[in-house]
Amino acid sequence: MRKMMTTALAGAALAVSLVGLATAQENDDWIGTWTASAQPAWEADFAVPLGMQANLWNHTIRQVARVSIGGDKVRIIVSNEYGKLPLKIGAAQIGVTKDGAAIQPGTGKAVTFSGSPSITIPPGAPVISDPIDLKVEPLSEVSVSLFFPESAPTTTMHWDGHQTAFIAAGNKVADEDLKADSKQTQRAFLTGIMVEAPDDARAIVLFGDSITDGDGSTVDGNDRWPDTLAERLAQAGGPPVAVLNQGISGAKVLSDRMGVNALARFDRDVLNQPNADTVVLMMGINDIGWPGSGLALHDPEPTADDIIAGYRQLIARAHADGMRIIGATLTPFGDSFAGTPFEGYYTPEKEKIRLAVNEFIRSSNEFDGVIDFDKVVVDPTKPGYIKKEFDKGDHLHPNAAGYDAMANSIDLKLLTAE
Repeated sequence: MRKMMTTALAGAALAVSLVGLATAQENDDWIGTWTASAQPAWEADFAVPLGMQANLWNHTIRQVARVSIGGDKVRIIVSNEYGKLPLKIGAAQIGVTKDGAAIQPGTGKAVTFSGSPSITIPPGAPVISDPIDLKVEPLSEVSVSLFFPESAPTTTMHWDGHQTAFIAAGNKVADEDLKADSKQTQRAFLTGIMVEAPDDARAIVLFGDSITDGDGSTVDGNDRWPDTLAERLAQAGGPPVAVLNQGISGAKVLSDRMGVNALARFDRDVLNQPNADTVVLMMGINDIGWPGSGLALHDPEPTADDIIAGYRQLIARAHADGMRIIGATLTPFGDSFAGTPFEGYYTPEKEKIRLAVNEFIRSSNEFDGVIDFDKVVVDPTKPGYIKKEFDKGDHLHPNAAGYDAMANSIDLKLLTAE
Protein backbone atom coordinates (compact mmCIF):
# COMPACT_ATOMS: atom_id res chain seq x y z
CA MET A 1 0.00 0.00 0.00
CA ARG A 2 2.80 2.40 0.96
CA LYS A 3 4.52 1.66 -2.38
CA MET A 4 1.28 2.25 -4.29
CA MET A 5 0.68 5.56 -2.48
CA THR A 6 4.27 6.65 -3.14
CA THR A 7 3.93 5.82 -6.83
CA ALA A 8 0.59 7.66 -7.06
CA LEU A 9 1.96 10.74 -5.31
CA ALA A 10 5.02 10.74 -7.57
CA GLY A 11 2.78 10.48 -10.62
CA ALA A 12 0.61 13.33 -9.40
CA ALA A 13 3.66 15.47 -8.72
CA LEU A 14 4.99 14.73 -12.20
CA ALA A 15 1.64 15.65 -13.74
CA VAL A 16 1.54 18.94 -11.83
CA SER A 17 5.13 19.62 -12.86
CA LEU A 18 4.37 18.98 -16.53
CA VAL A 19 1.24 21.15 -16.40
CA GLY A 20 3.28 23.92 -14.78
CA LEU A 21 5.99 23.57 -17.41
CA ALA A 22 3.44 23.67 -20.23
CA THR A 23 1.79 26.75 -18.72
CA ALA A 24 5.16 28.43 -18.34
CA GLN A 25 5.98 27.68 -21.97
CA GLU A 26 2.59 28.96 -23.14
CA ASN A 27 3.04 32.19 -21.21
CA ASP A 28 6.70 32.72 -22.00
CA ASP A 29 6.83 33.07 -25.78
CA TRP A 30 8.63 36.26 -26.73
CA ILE A 31 9.04 38.08 -30.00
CA GLY A 32 11.08 41.12 -31.00
CA THR A 33 9.07 44.26 -31.64
CA TRP A 34 12.02 46.63 -32.20
CA THR A 35 15.72 46.17 -32.93
CA ALA A 36 18.87 48.18 -33.58
CA SER A 37 21.81 46.18 -34.88
CA ALA A 38 24.95 46.51 -32.76
CA GLN A 39 28.04 48.12 -34.30
CA PRO A 40 31.55 48.63 -32.97
CA ALA A 41 32.59 52.25 -32.46
CA TRP A 42 35.31 53.05 -34.97
CA GLU A 43 38.56 54.89 -34.43
CA ALA A 44 39.43 58.43 -35.56
CA ASP A 45 41.21 57.10 -38.66
CA PHE A 46 37.83 56.67 -40.38
CA ALA A 47 36.46 59.58 -42.39
CA VAL A 48 32.98 59.54 -40.80
CA PRO A 49 32.84 61.18 -37.32
CA LEU A 50 31.13 59.23 -34.56
CA GLY A 51 29.48 62.33 -33.09
CA MET A 52 28.49 60.71 -29.81
CA GLN A 53 29.48 60.73 -26.14
CA ALA A 54 32.47 58.43 -25.77
CA ASN A 55 31.81 57.32 -22.17
CA LEU A 56 28.61 57.27 -20.09
CA TRP A 57 30.32 56.97 -16.71
CA ASN A 58 27.89 58.25 -14.01
CA HIS A 59 25.35 59.19 -16.66
CA THR A 60 21.83 58.16 -17.60
CA ILE A 61 20.89 57.76 -21.24
CA ARG A 62 17.22 57.72 -22.24
CA GLN A 63 16.52 56.20 -25.65
CA VAL A 64 13.19 56.30 -27.48
CA ALA A 65 12.01 53.47 -29.73
CA ARG A 66 8.80 52.93 -31.65
CA VAL A 67 7.59 49.35 -31.34
CA SER A 68 5.94 47.56 -34.25
CA ILE A 69 3.54 45.23 -32.40
CA GLY A 70 2.17 45.61 -28.88
CA GLY A 71 1.89 43.48 -25.79
CA ASP A 72 1.11 43.46 -22.08
CA LYS A 73 4.66 42.59 -21.05
CA VAL A 74 8.01 43.74 -22.40
CA ARG A 75 11.70 42.91 -22.06
CA ILE A 76 14.76 44.83 -23.19
CA ILE A 77 18.07 43.60 -24.61
CA VAL A 78 21.30 45.40 -23.77
CA SER A 79 24.56 44.44 -25.47
CA ASN A 80 28.23 44.72 -24.56
CA GLU A 81 29.19 42.87 -27.75
CA TYR A 82 32.10 45.12 -28.68
CA GLY A 83 33.16 46.07 -25.17
CA LYS A 84 36.63 45.18 -23.94
CA LEU A 85 35.67 45.50 -20.28
CA PRO A 86 32.67 44.44 -18.19
CA LEU A 87 29.74 46.89 -18.46
CA LYS A 88 27.74 47.61 -15.30
CA ILE A 89 24.13 48.75 -15.48
CA GLY A 90 23.34 50.36 -12.15
CA ALA A 91 19.64 50.94 -12.78
CA ALA A 92 17.19 50.80 -15.66
CA GLN A 93 13.62 51.82 -16.35
CA ILE A 94 11.12 51.69 -19.19
CA GLY A 95 8.01 53.79 -19.74
CA VAL A 96 5.60 54.94 -22.41
CA THR A 97 6.97 58.02 -24.15
CA LYS A 98 5.08 61.27 -23.70
CA ASP A 99 7.22 63.67 -25.69
CA GLY A 100 10.95 64.18 -26.11
CA ALA A 101 12.67 63.02 -22.92
CA ALA A 102 9.42 62.81 -20.92
CA ILE A 103 7.45 59.65 -20.21
CA GLN A 104 3.73 59.47 -19.53
CA PRO A 105 3.08 59.85 -15.78
CA GLY A 106 2.64 56.60 -13.94
CA THR A 107 4.00 54.39 -16.74
CA GLY A 108 7.61 54.16 -15.57
CA LYS A 109 8.56 50.60 -14.61
CA ALA A 110 11.83 49.51 -13.02
CA VAL A 111 13.77 46.98 -15.07
CA THR A 112 15.50 44.04 -13.43
CA PHE A 113 17.97 41.51 -14.74
CA SER A 114 18.00 38.01 -13.24
CA GLY A 115 15.98 39.43 -10.35
CA SER A 116 18.36 42.30 -9.63
CA PRO A 117 18.12 46.03 -10.47
CA SER A 118 21.80 45.95 -11.42
CA ILE A 119 23.88 43.67 -13.60
CA THR A 120 27.40 43.49 -15.00
CA ILE A 121 27.62 42.36 -18.62
CA PRO A 122 30.80 40.52 -19.64
CA PRO A 123 32.63 41.65 -22.79
CA GLY A 124 31.01 40.24 -25.90
CA ALA A 125 27.72 39.38 -24.22
CA PRO A 126 24.13 40.62 -24.29
CA VAL A 127 21.63 40.51 -21.41
CA ILE A 128 17.86 40.16 -21.52
CA SER A 129 15.82 41.79 -18.80
CA ASP A 130 13.19 40.08 -16.72
CA PRO A 131 9.60 40.45 -17.99
CA ILE A 132 8.14 43.86 -17.19
CA ASP A 133 4.42 44.46 -16.72
CA LEU A 134 3.94 47.36 -19.12
CA LYS A 135 1.22 47.49 -21.73
CA VAL A 136 2.45 48.92 -25.02
CA GLU A 137 0.23 49.56 -27.99
CA PRO A 138 1.25 48.74 -31.57
CA LEU A 139 3.24 51.56 -33.21
CA SER A 140 3.65 53.37 -29.87
CA GLU A 141 6.90 54.79 -28.48
CA VAL A 142 8.64 53.63 -25.33
CA SER A 143 11.57 55.22 -23.51
CA VAL A 144 14.35 53.06 -22.08
CA SER A 145 16.63 54.65 -19.48
CA LEU A 146 19.97 53.12 -18.47
CA PHE A 147 22.29 54.36 -15.72
CA PHE A 148 25.99 53.48 -15.72
CA PRO A 149 27.71 53.97 -12.32
CA GLU A 150 31.14 52.94 -13.64
CA SER A 151 33.19 53.64 -16.74
CA ALA A 152 31.04 52.77 -19.76
CA PRO A 153 32.85 53.38 -23.05
CA THR A 154 30.23 53.43 -25.82
CA THR A 155 32.04 50.79 -27.83
CA THR A 156 28.78 49.00 -28.68
CA MET A 157 26.45 51.38 -30.45
CA HIS A 158 24.10 51.94 -33.38
CA TRP A 159 25.38 54.95 -35.25
CA ASP A 160 22.50 56.05 -37.48
CA GLY A 161 19.72 55.96 -34.90
CA HIS A 162 17.83 58.89 -36.43
CA GLN A 163 16.21 59.26 -33.01
CA THR A 164 17.18 61.68 -30.26
CA ALA A 165 18.76 60.12 -27.18
CA PHE A 166 18.90 62.18 -24.00
CA ILE A 167 21.86 62.11 -21.61
CA ALA A 168 21.97 63.44 -18.03
CA ALA A 169 24.53 63.24 -15.24
CA GLY A 170 23.73 60.90 -12.36
CA ASN A 171 21.03 58.30 -11.88
CA LYS A 172 17.94 59.85 -13.47
CA VAL A 173 16.22 56.70 -14.75
CA ALA A 174 13.11 57.35 -12.61
CA ASP A 175 12.67 60.98 -13.72
CA GLU A 176 9.40 61.31 -15.61
CA ASP A 177 10.67 64.44 -17.32
CA LEU A 178 14.40 63.97 -17.71
CA LYS A 179 16.37 67.20 -18.07
CA ALA A 180 19.10 66.38 -20.56
CA ASP A 181 22.61 67.78 -20.34
CA SER A 182 23.28 66.65 -23.91
CA LYS A 183 21.63 64.89 -26.84
CA GLN A 184 22.73 62.63 -29.66
CA THR A 185 21.12 60.60 -32.42
CA GLN A 186 23.33 57.54 -31.94
CA ARG A 187 22.11 54.64 -29.82
CA ALA A 188 24.24 53.07 -27.10
CA PHE A 189 24.04 49.47 -25.88
CA LEU A 190 20.26 49.06 -26.40
CA THR A 191 19.71 46.53 -29.21
CA GLY A 192 16.23 45.11 -28.75
CA ILE A 193 12.78 45.29 -27.20
CA MET A 194 10.57 42.21 -26.96
CA VAL A 195 6.91 41.66 -26.14
CA GLU A 196 5.11 38.58 -24.94
CA ALA A 197 3.88 37.12 -28.20
CA PRO A 198 0.35 36.12 -29.10
CA ASP A 199 0.23 32.56 -30.43
CA ASP A 200 -0.13 33.72 -34.03
CA ALA A 201 2.46 36.53 -33.97
CA ARG A 202 5.39 36.40 -36.40
CA ALA A 203 8.30 38.64 -37.36
CA ILE A 204 9.97 39.75 -40.55
CA VAL A 205 13.55 41.01 -40.54
CA LEU A 206 14.71 43.82 -42.83
CA PHE A 207 18.43 43.23 -43.36
CA GLY A 208 20.19 46.10 -45.06
CA ASP A 209 22.37 49.20 -45.08
CA SER A 210 21.67 52.92 -44.62
CA ILE A 211 18.64 52.85 -46.91
CA THR A 212 17.01 50.37 -44.53
CA ASP A 213 18.49 52.12 -41.49
CA GLY A 214 16.77 55.33 -42.60
CA ASP A 215 19.47 57.79 -43.65
CA GLY A 216 17.51 60.64 -45.24
CA SER A 217 14.42 60.12 -43.10
CA THR A 218 13.25 62.66 -40.50
CA VAL A 219 15.00 62.55 -37.12
CA ASP A 220 12.34 61.46 -34.58
CA GLY A 221 9.85 61.19 -37.47
CA ASN A 222 9.61 57.40 -37.75
CA ASP A 223 9.32 57.68 -41.53
CA ARG A 224 11.90 55.14 -42.68
CA TRP A 225 10.50 52.62 -45.15
CA PRO A 226 10.48 49.91 -42.43
CA ASP A 227 8.36 52.23 -40.24
CA THR A 228 5.78 52.77 -42.96
CA LEU A 229 5.77 49.05 -43.73
CA ALA A 230 5.01 48.34 -40.05
CA GLU A 231 2.09 50.79 -40.24
CA ARG A 232 0.72 49.08 -43.35
CA LEU A 233 0.95 45.65 -41.76
CA ALA A 234 -0.82 46.89 -38.62
CA GLN A 235 -3.58 48.49 -40.67
CA ALA A 236 -4.03 45.33 -42.73
CA GLY A 237 -5.29 43.46 -39.68
CA GLY A 238 -4.86 39.77 -39.06
CA PRO A 239 -2.19 38.18 -36.88
CA PRO A 240 0.45 40.62 -35.56
CA VAL A 241 3.55 40.98 -37.73
CA ALA A 242 6.62 42.50 -36.06
CA VAL A 243 8.97 44.47 -38.29
CA LEU A 244 12.60 44.28 -37.15
CA ASN A 245 14.90 46.84 -38.75
CA GLN A 246 18.40 45.37 -38.85
CA GLY A 247 19.87 47.97 -41.17
CA ILE A 248 23.31 49.43 -40.54
CA SER A 249 24.46 52.56 -42.32
CA GLY A 250 27.58 51.67 -44.29
CA ALA A 251 26.86 47.95 -44.14
CA LYS A 252 28.38 45.70 -46.76
CA VAL A 253 27.83 42.11 -47.81
CA LEU A 254 31.49 41.14 -48.00
CA SER A 255 33.61 43.37 -45.74
CA ASP A 256 33.63 45.26 -42.44
CA ARG A 257 33.95 48.87 -41.32
CA MET A 258 30.72 50.47 -40.10
CA GLY A 259 29.70 47.14 -38.61
CA VAL A 260 30.69 43.63 -39.50
CA ASN A 261 29.85 42.17 -42.91
CA ALA A 262 26.46 40.64 -43.69
CA LEU A 263 27.73 37.07 -43.64
CA ALA A 264 29.19 37.56 -40.16
CA ARG A 265 26.11 39.13 -38.58
CA PHE A 266 23.41 37.09 -40.30
CA ASP A 267 22.96 34.62 -37.44
CA ARG A 268 22.79 37.31 -34.77
CA ASP A 269 20.59 39.78 -36.60
CA VAL A 270 18.34 37.46 -38.59
CA LEU A 271 18.37 33.74 -37.85
CA ASN A 272 18.35 34.15 -34.07
CA GLN A 273 15.25 36.35 -33.99
CA PRO A 274 12.42 34.42 -32.30
CA ASN A 275 9.32 33.77 -34.43
CA ALA A 276 10.93 35.36 -37.50
CA ASP A 277 10.10 33.52 -40.71
CA THR A 278 10.97 36.01 -43.47
CA VAL A 279 13.95 38.23 -44.22
CA VAL A 280 14.19 41.03 -46.79
CA LEU A 281 17.75 41.53 -48.04
CA MET A 282 18.73 44.94 -49.43
CA MET A 283 22.50 45.32 -49.33
CA GLY A 284 25.42 45.61 -51.73
CA ILE A 285 25.51 49.23 -52.86
CA ASN A 286 28.33 50.00 -50.39
CA ASP A 287 30.34 47.01 -51.61
CA ILE A 288 30.14 48.66 -55.04
CA GLY A 289 30.51 52.32 -54.08
CA TRP A 290 33.08 52.43 -51.29
CA PRO A 291 36.24 51.22 -53.09
CA GLY A 292 38.19 54.09 -54.60
CA SER A 293 36.21 56.75 -52.73
CA GLY A 294 37.23 58.60 -49.57
CA LEU A 295 35.52 55.87 -47.58
CA ALA A 296 37.88 53.11 -48.77
CA LEU A 297 40.50 54.54 -51.11
CA HIS A 298 42.61 51.41 -51.35
CA ASP A 299 39.98 48.66 -51.21
CA PRO A 300 39.69 46.46 -54.31
CA GLU A 301 36.45 46.68 -56.27
CA PRO A 302 34.37 43.49 -56.00
CA THR A 303 32.74 42.04 -59.09
CA ALA A 304 29.03 41.45 -59.44
CA ASP A 305 29.79 37.73 -59.12
CA ASP A 306 31.49 38.34 -55.76
CA ILE A 307 28.38 40.05 -54.39
CA ILE A 308 26.08 37.41 -55.89
CA ALA A 309 28.16 34.67 -54.25
CA GLY A 310 27.54 36.43 -50.93
CA TYR A 311 23.81 36.54 -51.67
CA ARG A 312 23.81 32.83 -52.42
CA GLN A 313 25.37 32.11 -49.05
CA LEU A 314 22.67 34.14 -47.29
CA ILE A 315 19.96 32.43 -49.31
CA ALA A 316 21.34 29.00 -48.42
CA ARG A 317 21.59 29.82 -44.73
CA ALA A 318 18.09 31.30 -44.60
CA HIS A 319 16.60 28.26 -46.31
CA ALA A 320 18.55 25.87 -44.08
CA ASP A 321 16.95 27.63 -41.12
CA GLY A 322 13.46 27.42 -42.63
CA MET A 323 13.23 31.13 -43.45
CA ARG A 324 11.99 32.75 -46.62
CA ILE A 325 14.34 35.36 -48.10
CA ILE A 326 13.14 38.21 -50.31
CA GLY A 327 15.61 40.12 -52.49
CA ALA A 328 15.24 43.91 -52.83
CA THR A 329 16.94 45.62 -55.78
CA LEU A 330 19.66 48.21 -55.24
CA THR A 331 18.38 51.73 -55.81
CA PRO A 332 19.98 54.26 -58.24
CA PHE A 333 23.15 56.05 -57.18
CA GLY A 334 24.15 58.15 -60.18
CA ASP A 335 26.53 60.99 -59.14
CA SER A 336 26.38 59.97 -55.47
CA PHE A 337 28.54 62.23 -53.26
CA ALA A 338 29.80 64.20 -56.28
CA GLY A 339 31.88 67.18 -55.15
CA THR A 340 32.40 65.80 -51.63
CA PRO A 341 35.32 63.98 -49.97
CA PHE A 342 33.56 60.75 -50.99
CA GLU A 343 33.79 61.55 -54.70
CA GLY A 344 34.21 58.36 -56.67
CA TYR A 345 31.44 56.47 -54.88
CA TYR A 346 29.71 56.43 -58.27
CA THR A 347 31.35 55.75 -61.61
CA PRO A 348 29.86 54.41 -64.86
CA GLU A 349 31.84 51.20 -64.32
CA LYS A 350 30.30 50.76 -60.87
CA GLU A 351 26.85 51.31 -62.35
CA LYS A 352 27.41 48.26 -64.55
CA ILE A 353 28.02 46.19 -61.39
CA ARG A 354 24.79 47.47 -59.83
CA LEU A 355 22.82 46.60 -62.94
CA ALA A 356 24.28 43.07 -63.02
CA VAL A 357 23.46 42.52 -59.35
CA ASN A 358 19.91 43.77 -59.87
CA GLU A 359 19.50 41.48 -62.86
CA PHE A 360 20.40 38.52 -60.63
CA ILE A 361 17.91 39.62 -57.96
CA ARG A 362 15.11 40.01 -60.49
CA SER A 363 15.64 37.01 -62.74
CA SER A 364 17.62 34.27 -60.99
CA ASN A 365 14.59 32.86 -59.15
CA GLU A 366 16.93 32.06 -56.25
CA PHE A 367 15.14 34.42 -53.87
CA ASP A 368 11.66 33.54 -52.64
CA GLY A 369 10.39 36.85 -53.98
CA VAL A 370 11.56 40.25 -55.22
CA ILE A 371 10.83 43.83 -54.15
CA ASP A 372 11.89 46.15 -56.97
CA PHE A 373 12.78 49.37 -55.12
CA ASP A 374 14.99 50.42 -58.06
CA LYS A 375 11.95 50.86 -60.30
CA VAL A 376 10.09 52.79 -57.59
CA VAL A 377 12.60 55.61 -57.13
CA VAL A 378 14.49 55.76 -60.45
CA ASP A 379 14.11 58.84 -62.64
CA PRO A 380 12.40 57.48 -65.79
CA THR A 381 14.01 60.24 -67.87
CA LYS A 382 17.50 59.52 -66.49
CA PRO A 383 18.15 55.81 -65.85
CA GLY A 384 20.57 55.13 -63.03
CA TYR A 385 19.62 58.31 -61.15
CA ILE A 386 17.15 58.81 -58.31
CA LYS A 387 14.11 61.03 -58.88
CA LYS A 388 14.74 64.58 -57.67
CA GLU A 389 11.62 64.56 -55.50
CA PHE A 390 12.85 61.41 -53.74
CA ASP A 391 16.51 62.50 -53.30
CA LYS A 392 17.86 63.40 -49.87
CA GLY A 393 20.42 65.52 -51.70
CA ASP A 394 23.40 63.20 -51.92
CA HIS A 395 21.95 61.28 -54.92
CA LEU A 396 22.10 58.02 -52.96
CA HIS A 397 19.65 58.12 -50.07
CA PRO A 398 15.92 58.63 -50.49
CA ASN A 399 14.16 61.27 -48.42
CA ALA A 400 10.98 60.69 -46.41
CA ALA A 401 8.86 60.89 -49.58
CA GLY A 402 11.08 58.31 -51.27
CA TYR A 403 10.86 55.95 -48.32
CA ASP A 404 7.09 56.33 -48.26
CA ALA A 405 6.90 55.41 -51.95
CA MET A 406 9.14 52.39 -51.37
CA ALA A 407 7.10 51.06 -48.46
CA ASN A 408 3.80 51.57 -50.27
CA SER A 409 5.08 49.71 -53.34
CA ILE A 410 5.44 46.43 -51.44
CA ASP A 411 2.82 43.76 -52.07
CA LEU A 412 2.05 42.65 -48.52
CA LYS A 413 1.18 39.17 -49.79
CA LEU A 414 4.87 38.77 -50.63
CA LEU A 415 5.63 38.95 -46.91
CA THR A 416 3.16 36.24 -45.97
CA ALA A 417 4.87 33.11 -44.76
CA GLU A 418 3.74 30.08 -46.73
